[in-house]
Amino acid sequence: MTDALGWRLKLGVVTPSVNTVVQPEYDDMRPRGVTNHIARIHTPERVTSNDEDFVELVRDIDRGVDDAVERVLTCDPACVVLGVSIEAVYDDPNAGEAIRDRLRAKFGDGLRLIHAGDAIPAALRAVGVEDGPIGVVTPYQPVSEPHLRAFVESRGYELSTAVHLRAPSAVKIAHISGDTLRGELKRIAADRPRAIVQFGANMCMGRIAAEAEQWLDLPVIAVNTATYWHALRSNGIDDQAEGFGQLLARH
Repeated sequence: MTDALGWRLKLGVVTPSVNTVVQPEYDDMRPRGVTNHIARIHTPERVTSNDEDFVELVRDIDRGVDDAVERVLTCDPACVVLGVSIEAVYDDPNAGEAIRDRLRAKFGDGLRLIHAGDAIPAALRAVGVEDGPIGVVTPYQPVSEPHLRAFVESRGYELSTAVHLRAPSAVKIAHISGDTLRGELKRIAADRPRAIVQFGANMCMGRIAAEAEQWLDLPVIAVNTATYWHALRSNGIDDQAEGFGQLLARH
């Protein structure tokens, strides 16, 4: 017998407790027979108005990941999805693999972790962008840029333009307006990168990225779309869906 609702796939999702975007965006993309099971990484709401505050936020998230994973594993998911993007690339381009190895040492070698560090390069390749310059938009402080640049370059791309929207707190990332995002996407596109990638899983970008692909005429990869797409495809779920861009609609 299989799970009555998640008869095709059960996904365990861990995301910061301050994040209000990952859960609804993942649920919007969820195919029939797939269920998302959320465990919250306890993350105090803190001001992130400068680089030092932002670094402490990243540390808060890292300190809570293991406990959240332990909780979500009790529902026996096929894999765990890390619903936070900066954690997978900060300090080390291969930070996602280090988190996976740490979790496997604690919870068993069979644990499968889906994270942005794998999902974003896979998404870029899927839409035909194998190399060259890409633009990046984030809600972060500028201290994040060297980490993102190291990640992008380690995957064979160049970081041509990076825009950091400097959200004043973790919760306020989700308050960044669609108009702001559309304006910044146009600004980045003026440099003609091969694609634009969004980091910041609490920034509501999935549907905006999809519409922007139409008027920018280049791929726009939203991190939640890429991560959820990668989780589905890695588990043999090939359903296509409209409203979240070419990645889910065609690949």
